[in-house]
Amino acid sequence: MPVTFRKSFRILPGVRLNINRKSVSITLAKGDGPRRTYSSTGRRTTSMDLPGPLGYRKTTTRRSRH
Repeated sequence: MPVTFRKSFRILPGVRLNINRKSVSITLAKGDGPRRTYSSTGRRTTSMDLPGPLGYRKTTTRRSRH
């Protein structure tokens, strides 16, 4: 079984610093709205809990390396 490392710190209300073995990311959330996560690897994720049968929605984009 692989050893994993993940730690999350609440910096301010609605702001979290997430640290894992390969990257550092920051998550911004305000109330029931969408959460936005920006990673040091260039990944940007937006996620949100949707009402009813739609459930949970998540979109991820990667930064271009041009």
